[in-house]
Amino acid sequence: MDIVVEKEILIELKSVEQLMRIHEAQILSYMKLSNIRQGFLINFNVKLLKDGLKSFVL
Repeated sequence: MDIVVEKEILIELKSVEQLMRIHEAQILSYMKLSNIRQGFLINFNVKLLKDGLKSFVL
C-alpha cells in the first residue's frame, strides 16, 4: 500500500510500462486485507495521467 486516505481509499502507485493483472490482484488483496472498499491504481509511466488510472470497488 502506498497511500491510505481517511481509512476509506487505498492508492497504489506504479511507474511501469504497462499495468498487468498482477498489479490489479495486488491492490485488490490490499483492499481486502485492510477492509477498504475503494481503491485507485495509478501508473505514472503514461503520457496522459487519465490513461494510467484504474478504479476498484469491493
